Amino acid sequence: MKRSLQDVAEAVGAQLRGDGSIQVGGVASLASASRHDLVFVEDPKYLAAALQSGAGAVIAGEFAVSASTDKPVLISEHPKLAFARAARILRDESEALRQGSVHPSAVVSASARLSPGVYVEERAVVGEQAEIGENTRIGAGCAIGRGVKTGRECEIYPHVTIYPGTTLCDRVIVHAGAVLASDGFGYVRDRKSGRYEKFPQVGRLVIEDDVEIGANTTIDRGALDETRIGRGTKIDNLVHIGHNCSIGENVVIAAQTGLSGSITIENNVVLGGQVGIGEHARIEEGVMLGGQGGVLPNKVLRGKGVVFWGTPAQPVREYLKQLAMLAKLGKKG
Repeated sequence: MKRSLQDVAEAVGAQLRGDGSIQVGGVASLASASRHDLVFVEDPKYLAAALQSGAGAVIAGEFAVSASTDKPVLISEHPKLAFARAARILRDESEALRQGSVHPSAVVSASARLSPGVYVEERAVVGEQAEIGENTRIGAGCAIGRGVKTGRECEIYPHVTIYPGTTLCDRVIVHAGAVLASDGFGYVRDRKSGRYEKFPQVGRLVIEDDVEIGANTTIDRGALDETRIGRGTKIDNLVHIGHNCSIGENVVIAAQTGLSGSITIENNVVLGGQVGIGEHARIEEGVMLGGQGGVLPNKVLRGKGVVFWGTPAQPVREYLKQLAMLAKLGKKG
């Protein structure tokens, strides 16, 4: 499915210079682009290479306004963002044409409801009373539990397991091997016998619009209430989120991060790779926590735009000062 450059420019809010009737159908790198592809440049030093590439058009910054070229250019304040939006538009146009189907080897309960355009691939299982929204794809080998609900245009990659009691809103992406709404790690110890008994894990999991969940990530259901992942949050591969966590909107969580139970992460927080956060901690809006940072249970990190680092986490300037002092002490020894 192709769209005219004029349509793409209007959709991404870019200023078009050149022939708007040219049709494009995808995006590519400078090295691999064909005449039906879009490319982008953010740095003026790469503009010449982009204009000489095989691409049909270039998305570039204001620096390209006066460029002398026959190749159409889409001028944007944020070329990389415009490029990402163009890629999504071109993909969505293509996928909107699909009619949906259920592979013969898939098992779909008679009480499940599949909306128009749903794809269910090989050996996937869709349980009783599940509701799958329009144009959603269920990948090969997925297990969708009883009563699971997904919104429109979700992409569930192969071998994802979604337990009962889970709601996915619109345009959620879940990569291969993820497990959603498994039981939380909650036990009560019998002081007399020393044995551990399981605390009820009967809550639910809600994933809001436009969330992306990486491969082999696990998110626990709430124990009695819910675990919730806010709109627009992006979660990398190999992340664990414990039960009763509340993750805000537009949060970014990098790989191998582990969150204990009942943690609150407010909007626009960034967590680096291998971060560890103890139970009942709170990370307030706009905080950035660097890789391998550690937050002790019940602690609060606050300060919009403040970068924290280390274990226990502290503002990065203080942490670096302490490292410098330790280095000096080591030399004296």
